[in-house]
Amino acid sequence: MADISRRTFTTAGAAGVGLLLCTPTANAFDRALARTASRAARTAGTTLESAAAPVKSGPAYTRLTAGPGWPLVVRGDLAAPKSGRDDRRRAMASFAQFTDLHFTDAESPARFEYLHPFVGSAHRPQETLGPVATTALVERVNSLKAGPFTGRAIDFMVTTGDNTDNHELIELEWFLKVLNGGTVNPASGDPNTHEGVQTSGSSHYWNPGKPLDDAYTKKGFPQLPGLLGAASNTFTSPGLDVPWFCTFGNHDDSIVGTVPDLPGMDAWYTGRFKVIGKDETTSRRLAKAINAGSGVPITELFGGSGTIREITPDARRRPFSTAEFVQHHLDAANTGPGPVGHGFSGNNADGRNVYYTFRIAPGVVGISLDTTTMAGLADGSIGLGQFTWVENTLKRNSSTYYDFFGREVTRNVTDELFILFSHHTSDTMGNVLPDARHPLEPRLNGDTFVSLLHRFPNVLAWVNGHTHRNKITPHPGKTAKQGFWEINTASHIDFPQHARIIEVADNADGTLSLFTTLIEAEAPYEAPYSDTSTQALASLYRELSYNDIHASLTAVGTPQDQNTELLLPNPLA
Repeated sequence: MADISRRTFTTAGAAGVGLLLCTPTANAFDRALARTASRAARTAGTTLESAAAPVKSGPAYTRLTAGPGWPLVVRGDLAAPKSGRDDRRRAMASFAQFTDLHFTDAESPARFEYLHPFVGSAHRPQETLGPVATTALVERVNSLKAGPFTGRAIDFMVTTGDNTDNHELIELEWFLKVLNGGTVNPASGDPNTHEGVQTSGSSHYWNPGKPLDDAYTKKGFPQLPGLLGAASNTFTSPGLDVPWFCTFGNHDDSIVGTVPDLPGMDAWYTGRFKVIGKDETTSRRLAKAINAGSGVPITELFGGSGTIREITPDARRRPFSTAEFVQHHLDAANTGPGPVGHGFSGNNADGRNVYYTFRIAPGVVGISLDTTTMAGLADGSIGLGQFTWVENTLKRNSSTYYDFFGREVTRNVTDELFILFSHHTSDTMGNVLPDARHPLEPRLNGDTFVSLLHRFPNVLAWVNGHTHRNKITPHPGKTAKQGFWEINTASHIDFPQHARIIEVADNADGTLSLFTTLIEAEAPYEAPYSDTSTQALASLYRELSYNDIHASLTAVGTPQDQNTELLLPNPLA
């Protein structure tokens, strides 16, 4: 659909949506879609226009198709919507959020896929397609160019962590190449043979080139003999057309995001023996230890008895340190569309403090947090030093805030509005184990951090990932001035494989609006299995994720967590 105004869209009845109000059979959903169409500058390429839906319902394998678009839900939890705001609205910022990309080296020996019956994320049937599929997500943002409600050009993209799956150098290389643009070779080990579990002949997994008595085949997964070869083919990513910023996640700092690195781990990553199966009793015990956060014997996890496959060693699988993660972003060869460092600066290069601020738009500042702890476990927290830094940053740029005792403080400074970005959500910040980078520093949980943000009326939103589901939560404060929105977005590896376009608008009536439109990769909902183009493989990536035996189809969230307009008081009005 060409870019057209809200009024032209309604008059033309694009895709028939604008006409639904005129039919006597129009239901509430149709009317909601029509209202959305009348308010949007454009809907093409977003879930406002269409969203993935199964061809058939039920437990059997199904292909996907273009389902109806999802309407805009107006949420007045923090401020009441006022009529006429569409015509008064002034765009302030527009940006894309990617989260939980999980670039995965599926051939690595430092993985425990055999635990997937008990830890569903240990193995995914679609994971080999991650690099090429993320390229299709890049292409989607490039084709959109602007926010659907304000029409403002997309200012930037920000990732909110778990950019890699197992913090391997080769995964980091793929991640940077796909976002910045360039030639990507998404294979490790033997360049001519896939040596992961999906060519192992083990009925513990779906082997796309060989029918086995496995749970995936029983569900109806197709036989695709050329899939893994196509997934390993070199391809070219165009890279993003807009600058991008990076936030750190738990999978970027520990083994499969869960187990802390220990001395000597490099040998497991770069070695030639890969465990692909253990007996059920041992697997249950190891999975229980991982889920509980108790001591996990590394030598048993990646070695010991079981089914072992000999693979081709690869030094590029070595795990990177936090410092190396930052330094690779600072490398001039990885600048792409910019900025240099993608938010990180020389102050972050030692890997101890990987948080920073950046300019979103005039009058709007972004704060990128590090909520990970290198003690292990998937969930996070925030260190006291970073907590104090956030408090001081907000104080310096707030004319009015509330002190620790709830007393209003007024100062003669210029106000800035703030949006925060982190990997973890407020309710997944309960892991207060000491961080090895700051071993003596207390760790604070999500509730404590929310209390801090409540003290500053110019905090608009906290944008995050980690949970792999769409969820939007209002955080009202004690006064009408206080309160912010927490915007959590689903991952790009698990279904529904979403990203978001977030727009900030001043309604010129004492309120602000945040629009939170979900988008999917630029790929057809169904493609011939013989097609090995980038978009076809991205389509299959989505299809396999929907049909994964461990898929949580509730991760799409409710309509209140999807395409929304979130209102809140304008603290500068």
